[in-house]
Amino acid sequence: MSTYPNAVATAPVATPVDPARAEPLAVLGRDVTVPLVTGGEVTYAALDYAASAPALQRVWDDVAAYAPYYGSVHRGAGYLSQLSTDLFEQSRATVAEFLDCRPADQVVFTRSTTDSLNLLAAVLPAGCQVFVFETEHHASLLPWVDAQVTYLNAPRTPAQAVETLERALADRDPYGPALVCVTGASNVTGELWPVKELAAAAHDHGARIVLDAAQLAPHHPVSVQELDVDWVAFSGHKLYAPFGSGVLAGRADWLQQAEPYLAGGGASRKVARRADGGVDVEWHTTAARHEAGSPNVIGVYSIASACKALTEAGFEDLVARERHLIAKVREGLAEVPAVRILSLFGDDAPRVGVISFVVDGWNSSHFAAALSAEYGIGVRDGLFCAHPLVRTLLGSEPQAQGECGAPEAAPGERSLNAIRVSFGAGTPDEHVDRFVRAVKELVADGAKWQYRTEEGRCVPAV
Repeated sequence: MSTYPNAVATAPVATPVDPARAEPLAVLGRDVTVPLVTGGEVTYAALDYAASAPALQRVWDDVAAYAPYYGSVHRGAGYLSQLSTDLFEQSRATVAEFLDCRPADQVVFTRSTTDSLNLLAAVLPAGCQVFVFETEHHASLLPWVDAQVTYLNAPRTPAQAVETLERALADRDPYGPALVCVTGASNVTGELWPVKELAAAAHDHGARIVLDAAQLAPHHPVSVQELDVDWVAFSGHKLYAPFGSGVLAGRADWLQQAEPYLAGGGASRKVARRADGGVDVEWHTTAARHEAGSPNVIGVYSIASACKALTEAGFEDLVARERHLIAKVREGLAEVPAVRILSLFGDDAPRVGVISFVVDGWNSSHFAAALSAEYGIGVRDGLFCAHPLVRTLLGSEPQAQGECGAPEAAPGERSLNAIRVSFGAGTPDEHVDRFVRAVKELVADGAKWQYRTEEGRCVPAV
């Protein structure tokens, strides 16, 4: 098939620059203004990248260039269908290159990281033992309901994480299949995990390992071969791509041996009626085996476009600029005695642009509401769908109540929740500067507005 239209224009490779002077990548919404309860408007500071990062302008432009040529994938003889099929499969190759996959690995397109890990859970061999730290996001903590699961306590150093896993694996049945699931970067603390060392420990004990790269891939290069992981999962909506698509990439054998994740067209290679009235099905052995139904070709292409954009921008420069922003935030928060930053591995641990904290004397929902209503800053408050980890970091009892989103407590009351600020390649310095200034002003002077609790969330009183 001939190359598809302008959507594949190559951006120039970035040259190294001083991270303090580097420009953020262009993202959608960078000029959106929002009203303040105190009057006037301000450019919105989107500092909730860990939940969903804004789409890169480059990705949006690529999708817009392709959109008029949209057609069904793998199902049509017409030019647009053939072109879309070509685009879809080229996107698969782009993602494999972005992840530095092994030649025999498969790239399966899903809806999200959650969907990817539930797919892997569905194809586990019988009797598989799963090992997962309590520090995982719920997407990687909860899918293993049909397996024998060992939940590991939160480590306090990277070395302790490896030691904890090695002890657990040494006690397992050495002859059955086993899988370790671990995050690359915490969605609560932003801290980087020793993935390569954990992978080595898993393989030394005959286990496989899947990397939840939802928070890692947008911030750092991820090499399946260098890290020596068996699978990697991530979401497009955290990688500066819209449209609800995700990826599970890695070894093909467990995927090929299991029944399809979804049964239907696309997953089946041949279907025939039997003489007894039943149906015989021959399933694909390629990635299509687990991609039944009409695929989200625009979502898939947006992921591939984001992979290209980040690669061409240069991860070395992106990482350097993000470290500059991280230092700004952490140094600014350190100047406020009432603020406590949450951490497992300590202040010197390498991390991505995800920082969670609590403020003495403040309910987290009240603080987040004031940041939004009075300063135009969007952050996240709650337990961040990582309840066991946040409870551990806050020193609470494991059974203590809390919610994934907003807390129940009213303004001024203590709540079992925290505040999270997160940022990335599209974040201007002004946004983090405004955030730090706002934290200092709120702690020193209090909120300028009155707030009330409505359906469990703190909102400005009108």
